[in-house]
Amino acid sequence: MKKILRYLLFIALGALFIWVMYFLYQKNATHPDEFTVEHAKRTDIVKKTVANGSIVPRKEVAIKPVVSGIIRELYVDAGDEVKDGDPIAKIQIVPDMRTLSQAEQRVNASQIDLQNAQQNYDRNKPLFDKGVIAASEMQTYEVALSTAEQALDAAREDLQVVRDGVSRTSTGNTIVRSTITGMVLDVPVKEGNSVIERNNFNEGTTIASVADMTDLIFQGKVDESEVGKVEMGMPVVLTVGAIEDTKWNADLEYIAPKGVEDNGAIQFEIRAAVNLKDGQELRSGYSANADIELERRDSVLSVPESIVTFNDKGDSAFVDVKDGEGWKKTYVHTGLSDGINIEVLDGITADEDLKGAKKSQEEDGPAHGGM
Repeated sequence: MKKILRYLLFIALGALFIWVMYFLYQKNATHPDEFTVEHAKRTDIVKKTVANGSIVPRKEVAIKPVVSGIIRELYVDAGDEVKDGDPIAKIQIVPDMRTLSQAEQRVNASQIDLQNAQQNYDRNKPLFDKGVIAASEMQTYEVALSTAEQALDAAREDLQVVRDGVSRTSTGNTIVRSTITGMVLDVPVKEGNSVIERNNFNEGTTIASVADMTDLIFQGKVDESEVGKVEMGMPVVLTVGAIEDTKWNADLEYIAPKGVEDNGAIQFEIRAAVNLKDGQELRSGYSANADIELERRDSVLSVPESIVTFNDKGDSAFVDVKDGEGWKKTYVHTGLSDGINIEVLDGITADEDLKGAKKSQEEDGPAHGGM
């Protein structure tokens, strides 16, 4: 029994050795390469360049006050629609103490002048009625009284403007109003915040940003290697990252004459007018990509560019066409390429089998001799 088991073990080891040697032989044996078969087909080829940028309103205005003070009331919120002249906020004037004191002193001085003019008038009016003084002399006292009354009214109005920002004859500048018709994009201040007036030395505090959201533009940058191919009026297709499966058409309307260095590369600013259809809307600040169509060929014969071989000079191209059991190189005249497909002007037909990519081992199936 032991001899039989020993013989069986030797036979199993021998069979295992023979199988291992056969497996290694099959693994190292060379097999002919197999390739996929491609065919020329008709398709649209579009050569384009891509610009990165964002969607912004063409006209966006920062509303700033013309007086300094404290925000007492806000009449709008972000997203509200306003018209030109609509109130945005109300400002309470915080007067300068020195200016306020000077205005009060002018009122007091005007009151003294008025009292003096009134006394002179009251003293000389009975004399004029009795014919003691001439009419011309009496007219002097009347003019002085009227001038003193006018000066007191002006001083009081100046005091009210300094203290309250308004006068009896006008609403003043305490009500900040919109200067355009549009949508309120942002209100960066709150009630109780202090604001600074705009002047020659300070741009002032922004109370609200208002923009016309019906007139939007794409603002982006194009690399210097592509800007020479771009021309005014070219069609642009916009893709917004935040909105899927939707595209917007635009028309290129501006190309910067001067480039700006950005991360070591020269970039040129471009702008394109966005064509919004009925029911479409976009928000300001959306990041977007612009596909600018440089050239286009519709329904032309094309092949995948990966199967085309170009010579070292780049002045001729070849494809491998099925010839019996093998392949033969065939010269083709190529045209426009979009980086994936390339136009074929002549040299092959749509019926011919073309040599494609090499099949991987997985596509060929398991190696010969496998278990």
